[in-house]
Amino acid sequence: MSITSFYQRPIHSTLYLLLSILFTDKLVRYILFKFHSYFNQHKVNVIEAFLMPFITLLSSLFINIKKHKISFEYTLYDYYPHLRLPYRTYIYSNILRFIIQSVFLVFFKNQLKSSSVKDDAVNYFYDGVSYLLRQLRWFDLKLGRLLKRLLSKKKGPKKSAFKAMADARVWQNKLVKYVILAFILFLLAIFITIPFSLEAQAVFISFILLVAYALKRVKGQMATIVMITLSVTTSSRYLWWRYTETLNWDDPLALALGAGLLLAETYAWLVLILGFFQTVNPLERKPVPLPKDTDLWPTVDVYIPTYNEPLSVVRPTTLAALSIDWPADKLNVYILDDGKRPEFKDFAAEIGVGYLARADNNHAKAGNMNSAMRYTDGEYIAIFDCDHVPARSFLQMTMGQFLKDSKVCLVQTPHHFFSADPFERNLNNHSQIPNENMLFYGLIQDGNDMWDATFFCGSCAVLKRAALDDIGGFAFETVTEDAHTALRMQRAGYKTAYINIPQAAGLATDSLSAHIGQRIRWARGMAQIFRLDNPLMGKGLSIPQRLCYINAMLHFLSGIPRIVFLTAPLALIYFNAYIIYAPFIAIFIYVVPTLIQIKATNSRIQGKYRYSFWGEVYESVLAWYILKPTTVALFNPNKGKFNVTEKGGLNDEEHYDWGISKPYLILLLINLLGIIVGVLRLFLGDSSQIGVLIISMGWAFYNIIILGAAVAVAAEARQVRHSHRIKANFPAGVRLANGHTLKVKITDYSDNGVGIETEHAHLCRVNDKIELLMSRGNKQFSFTTYVCNTRRKQIGLTLKDLSLEKQRAFIQCTFSRADAWLDWQNNFRHDRPSYSFKEVQKTSLRGFSNLLFHAPRALQPIIKFMTNTVIYINSFTPKKPIVHNNHD
Repeated sequence: MSITSFYQRPIHSTLYLLLSILFTDKLVRYILFKFHSYFNQHKVNVIEAFLMPFITLLSSLFINIKKHKISFEYTLYDYYPHLRLPYRTYIYSNILRFIIQSVFLVFFKNQLKSSSVKDDAVNYFYDGVSYLLRQLRWFDLKLGRLLKRLLSKKKGPKKSAFKAMADARVWQNKLVKYVILAFILFLLAIFITIPFSLEAQAVFISFILLVAYALKRVKGQMATIVMITLSVTTSSRYLWWRYTETLNWDDPLALALGAGLLLAETYAWLVLILGFFQTVNPLERKPVPLPKDTDLWPTVDVYIPTYNEPLSVVRPTTLAALSIDWPADKLNVYILDDGKRPEFKDFAAEIGVGYLARADNNHAKAGNMNSAMRYTDGEYIAIFDCDHVPARSFLQMTMGQFLKDSKVCLVQTPHHFFSADPFERNLNNHSQIPNENMLFYGLIQDGNDMWDATFFCGSCAVLKRAALDDIGGFAFETVTEDAHTALRMQRAGYKTAYINIPQAAGLATDSLSAHIGQRIRWARGMAQIFRLDNPLMGKGLSIPQRLCYINAMLHFLSGIPRIVFLTAPLALIYFNAYIIYAPFIAIFIYVVPTLIQIKATNSRIQGKYRYSFWGEVYESVLAWYILKPTTVALFNPNKGKFNVTEKGGLNDEEHYDWGISKPYLILLLINLLGIIVGVLRLFLGDSSQIGVLIISMGWAFYNIIILGAAVAVAAEARQVRHSHRIKANFPAGVRLANGHTLKVKITDYSDNGVGIETEHAHLCRVNDKIELLMSRGNKQFSFTTYVCNTRRKQIGLTLKDLSLEKQRAFIQCTFSRADAWLDWQNNFRHDRPSYSFKEVQKTSLRGFSNLLFHAPRALQPIIKFMTNTVIYINSFTPKKPIVHNNHD
């Protein structure tokens, strides 16, 4: 069938071609008759034109199968693996699987392996767009050709039109920039507020998606700015539409629930806009070299606050702090012990560092450091949490900023963790998925630095004593003394800086409950700052600084909006309340493309630091628990106390934390029941509600996937190692008992052991004594070790009977290496939304599996039914095709 015949009756002829592949002619004709009747009844024949680009894309796949003489039966199951048994027997549901997979095959990169097939598909797509524009009489075919030229991705010496425009010199002129910015804002105001018919909205959003899809492959900040502009336009237009056309004023219940959803969407829109502003141009500041004359270097006090942590956690940090490359007469290390423990005092005396304790524990960590300032006199104060082991180069990388600019009061470096946090450990994806902190320390802090709004994060930072004295010491009015202290110094006119090079590493939280407890404190503290020292009010801050702080505070107010999003689709399913009072096709045209555009833009900006969909998993885990403390703090900011995050603990056996997961389980259950009720209403309810019911059920199913992943995190993995193993790759040597010295490679280490790789197998046996030789610069050190295990060329060594001096040397050669953490962001490739969604799906199914495994016997049938339901629904999601060489 030629493409011309598709234009004659696009919907009927195309669907006939696609459906006839799976079903009999009689069944196909029946489906088309029902389809045609529905469209005539609802007077939406123009949707044929809107669907045309996408239908021609689907058709092109099968046209090319015939064109390239590929065996269709074989290819069908390669490209549609989930149409095999057992699901192939469900003919009606296979229609939906087939259509979803077809869209996936056409739109997602590297799915069509044959370049000629993909090129033909793209050509059909542009033909379809041209047909749509002709049908609506908006433009002529010239626009289709212009789009091809503008968005061309052809390789060669010639640049695409967009690339050429982006690289033009005219953008370097400030006046031109301001004029263009004003013009863009004017156009945005028009495009956001002008009323469109559904047909016009369809054309408008299709054009934006076309541009955004092409820009994904265009490098440079200009393309990012354009994608942000498009996202701001689509999201703002959506919100305008929601406020002006979608509230049901005739139904009080629908109005109340719809208004709640609209407020949650407004919150999400505001956070989105502020996030774009915050991260559009990260500074990526570089270290400033220090003067060669060390006499010009200032004195530095190193504070290591501790309260209830064991000495085994504090010892490596203290020994590493003593090893920082800085003149010994200008470096003083202090243990600030709010636990007042004799063994800590003895340890400090043994290694020659200061020990400070106080009579009371008023104001927690902030009070501890304010007390220490009365007994120390360094010009600068470096602060490390007691589990953060600093690199030797820490002061070399940070202090130059202070000497360059006397107004700099704070230099912050990232918090890096060599142990897996509860998400990474319980989901077994450490170093595979960026963790929750990575977005903040990898991107947001660099964005804050651009606007002179770097946050003090309580550790891995240097502060100027004079600036602290100027504001009265560390802020203690809130439980987040760090961010509050930075805010006060910035109000006083001081500058802050961020160096995005990890110069210390520490322990992540030990359990999900401890992790949530830490986030509760952060959330309460930011809400307290919002009430007691609101960045929007008062003097001293620039507008960008205020916006950066307000976005950080809004982030911790996400509890209520996230709960709303996790329950909103149930309003229609359970109560028949139209919370978005609009026809099915209007909801589809406004909602789906807007979400796709936002996801694509965030993926481009955050792709190295936060994978798509994982942010919603993190928020869902925390939502219920931060809801109460933030709400209470907004009304009573003085309520609540500082809680210390426990670290260094063990977990002897796997278990499921039913207490912490209770909110997710309740939300999961009501969404699953919503799916069941929705299916019953599809068959037994009003046929005019089918469209909105399908959207609500799709939304509920998405919530089930997110909540399933949240449930998976509550299965606490076994953790019996007292010392965490850290992967490494640097040379060393060993001296065997026979006196032979061999070169080896360090593959991992901990504070009491080392893994090495040799060139030859079976060099030694378990319990053999070996001298491990490592170097720091020109110095060489020898450590007595014993073989604890051997696996061909892999040997595990245990450190025994090391003196304090040897322990210090070992820390210098391992944890304190200047290059120890430099590759912290290099393990992750850029986000691919399809891959990320697939990983979240896998995690969700794992959550159901965990429930089934850990559930009491009486509940297992119910959970098994829930699991099977989710697996069946998951069969509709796109699958990666299996393409054989003879298909190319």
